[in-house]
Amino acid sequence: MGGTEHLTVQREGATLVLTLNRPEARNALSLPMLVGLYDGWLEADADDSVRSIVFTGAGGSFCSGMDLKALAGNGMAGEEYRDRLKADPDLHWKAMLRHHRPRKPVIAAVEGYCVAGGTEMLQGTDIRVAGESATFGLFEVRRGLFPIGGSTVRLPRQIPRTHALEMLLTGRPYSAREAAAIGLIGHVVPDGTALDGALEIAERINACGPLAVEAVKASVYETAEMTESDGLAAELTRGWPVFDTADAKEGARAFAEKRPPVYKRA
Repeated sequence: MGGTEHLTVQREGATLVLTLNRPEARNALSLPMLVGLYDGWLEADADDSVRSIVFTGAGGSFCSGMDLKALAGNGMAGEEYRDRLKADPDLHWKAMLRHHRPRKPVIAAVEGYCVAGGTEMLQGTDIRVAGESATFGLFEVRRGLFPIGGSTVRLPRQIPRTHALEMLLTGRPYSAREAAAIGLIGHVVPDGTALDGALEIAERINACGPLAVEAVKASVYETAEMTESDGLAAELTRGWPVFDTADAKEGARAFAEKRPPVYKRA
């Protein structure tokens, strides 16, 4: 498994856990973090034994966004990774899930601060669990900046436009309960249990047919901006082949025999 000094990679059964690991800076984004994240997304998709991804942060915070001290000219940690960015100028956007979507489900486990770039990365995840004291928000306009991680496009497609515009234009913080009320996150749990909650959801996903799970996720995103008729046609194209897989036959047999299925991605 990969990882860097600011991004840890662990296995929990069939789940790959990617943890932002710069707690002294509330997991502000750094070059080692971005490189480790992108490598983690690629690792998850390349390994067929991985069926889900949990994305979280160490030290009681998810991510406080870009390292503003570095942006102000004080230097960013991990300059030794600069060659990776030169080789792939799009790497940071892929790491932040702006220009890359893993084919495996991504579940966010949020504690503490999930603001600015943290909230932007959150929008690239599929399922979201947060501790009660978590804080969300897009603070960029308060600092004279633009939330260029995708929020002006994605946020109005994920929550009602009036809420999206208020979040984007005021730059104010949102509590976990408020974030759940507007649909930004799906679950609010006691502080310190977001990771456990995310892993529980991951286990439920892991028990399902992996080819079916990946096809369903792909169909949801693929058809999101289509007309209903085009979307239904695309759904059939994506979904029918799943019925011809060995996994589909195994699922039916397991149901008839009243036993857990054993899927082999075939």
